[in-house]
Amino acid sequence: MTPKKTYITTPLYYVNASPHIGHAYTTLAADIYARWKRQKGETVHLLTGTDEHGSKIEQAAVAAGVSPQAYADKVSAEFRDLWAHLGVHFDDFIRTTEPRHKDRVQDAFRSLVASGDAYKGVYKGYYCVSCETYWTDTEAPEDEKAVRRCPNADCRKPLKLTEEESWFFKLSAYGPRLLDFYKAHPGFLQPSQRAKEIENFVAEGLRDLAISRSKVAWGVPVPDDAGHVVYVWFDALLNYATAAGWRPGDDAYKALWPADVHLVGKEIYRFHTVIWPAMLMALGVEPPKSVYAHGWWTVEGQKMSKSKDNFVDPREFTRKYGVDAFRYVLFREMPFGNDGDFSAEAFKKRYNADLANDLGNLVSRVTNMVDAYLDGALPGKPDPERSPVLKRALAASADIGESMDRLAFQDALNRIWAVVGELNLTVNDRKPWVMAKDPDKEPLKHLLFDLVGTLRVVAGWVTPFMPNKAAEMQMALGVRKFPGPLSVHEVLDGPAGHRIRKGAPLFPRMEEK
Repeated sequence: MTPKKTYITTPLYYVNASPHIGHAYTTLAADIYARWKRQKGETVHLLTGTDEHGSKIEQAAVAAGVSPQAYADKVSAEFRDLWAHLGVHFDDFIRTTEPRHKDRVQDAFRSLVASGDAYKGVYKGYYCVSCETYWTDTEAPEDEKAVRRCPNADCRKPLKLTEEESWFFKLSAYGPRLLDFYKAHPGFLQPSQRAKEIENFVAEGLRDLAISRSKVAWGVPVPDDAGHVVYVWFDALLNYATAAGWRPGDDAYKALWPADVHLVGKEIYRFHTVIWPAMLMALGVEPPKSVYAHGWWTVEGQKMSKSKDNFVDPREFTRKYGVDAFRYVLFREMPFGNDGDFSAEAFKKRYNADLANDLGNLVSRVTNMVDAYLDGALPGKPDPERSPVLKRALAASADIGESMDRLAFQDALNRIWAVVGELNLTVNDRKPWVMAKDPDKEPLKHLLFDLVGTLRVVAGWVTPFMPNKAAEMQMALGVRKFPGPLSVHEVLDGPAGHRIRKGAPLFPRMEEK
């Protein structure tokens, strides 16, 4: 039997607006994690895509003067183009307007009706068009102006009182099963500090969820009930299973399922950790192994919003600093899972300090000295027992790997840069330019070969974050085994006779204007 692939997903991004740094952050995290897994020899399947139904898309299409499908086509293409630009290597891109998804959403709906987990009733309550979310009067009390606003801190728009015929999912029946599931699977709610919030929410009691709309036209038609479309969140959550090939009675999807990790923003964590596993339980499908919620980016201390016109376009920074630098800085600036603030000035400082000075300058110094003092000769595979700098660096591999496995990207980068710092200190302390004056070149040769071998390992470590720059480093340092991800041991193997390949600076310093 073929082993199950490591299945990693991003959320489906809502096509009401063009992609920005928040979308890029989640997708790059998934790509970095997938690259790390591939580097370890695992077979990975990375899914991303776009969520294209609902009243908000209807409204945006009307405002743009086009059909909802044409509007969705345009914005979905923008997401796909940005992922290509940022070097995201996804295996599947699913759109909720695709027949392969819509047909299976209808299959799921029929299954819930048949099992009695879905029933017809009347919904009366408050609805946020912007968030496509239902709220009770308890969750959204009136403010001092007697206005009920969306409880989502990133929205706060006035809610719309609505009453309409709707199909409901018996979410209330799944509270005890969810709590038992959380207890039996402590790795499901990630990072762990978010678990208590979800557990408390479920323990307080769940209410049944309206899963159809009769006042919205743009959506998946409810089977056998004209005039109803499937609620956008019920529709979108199913993508993780429909993209894997799920449909009732067919086990082929288990080549991917269960998903190993859903990466999501914290604002949609509750949908993914309460509604989604309950839906799967009702359908007789195993829930995913984990859902990991990361924090939000603010910009110069303020929340990103259309009204402030402060959404960060990733291309603005990739044009100036390069794609790999953008990928690196995002994950060095804050612990994955926490909130962080994006600042153009902080970005430049991080770029100059870490990439231009610490790493780029180090690679230039070492390759230039090998060229000048050893006529460009490079070592074969070094022996760590005879290479003290390399031996100390390899001792960090376990910590770095453990950090990557738990999605602690900043921890991994901090440990890598500690090794980079030690290499710079070694160069400054040992002074190869002084050693080069000694007629006996063996001590100098051992030192420079030690530095070259260690830099090969550093390039291997940073490959998931900066795949292109890491490849440039490896080529300069004599590693010629391309294409494909290389393990730490493979990057050490540079056949004797290869030579330094000097090139342009990896990360040109950005000077003050």
